[in-house]
Amino acid sequence: MRRKRLWLGLGLLIAIAVVGLTAALWIVGPLPEPLFAYDYSTVVVDEHGQILRVFLNQYQQWVLPDDGREIPDKLKTAVIQYEDKRFYQHFGIDFLALARAVYQNASNWQRISGASTITMQVARLMQPKPRTVKNKLIEMIQALKIELKYSKEQILKLYLLHAPYGSNIIGYRTAALRYFGKEPESLSWAEAATLAVLPNNPANVNPMQNADQLKTK
Repeated sequence: MRRKRLWLGLGLLIAIAVVGLTAALWIVGPLPEPLFAYDYSTVVVDEHGQILRVFLNQYQQWVLPDDGREIPDKLKTAVIQYEDKRFYQHFGIDFLALARAVYQNASNWQRISGASTITMQVARLMQPKPRTVKNKLIEMIQALKIELKYSKEQILKLYLLHAPYGSNIIGYRTAALRYFGKEPESLSWAEAATLAVLPNNPANVNPMQNADQLKTK
């Protein structure tokens, strides 16, 4: 009898969770199509595809459009290890990281960890908003919807194409060319690691300033 009640209680909790999640997905609304507005820099290339000149976009940013190339393995490995180790295992929300963040933040009475997955960061970059608990919940719901619509490789590329890398530099290829003067495929492990950590605090830590803090990261 006790076991039956336990299963009934568990079933009720699951039902409530499913109803709550369904309601949240409906309230948040559909994802933008496309996720990111087409507002890239104008790029002039020669007959061999080599860049001759790049013009800032309307927001005075350097941001190169996607040219179809794959993310280099070094950069992919570095980003996943630094930002989201269980990227290929979760469905947009890393509940283990979330539980750890809640515990750390509650224990220290301050924000120590945010537990944002790469998919949640795509949601934030897609629709920038203040970092509040409410907006965090919205990002979590949007992350689930993104995971349902896009593959892991597409999500990782969306993140790297639109992540901030300091100053007015947006996107991994733009950062590789501006900081190191080379295409992403030619990055060393150290350079790939640098690009992996930059979006975490691009305004204060980048190759142009606070070099010691960057090395520590």
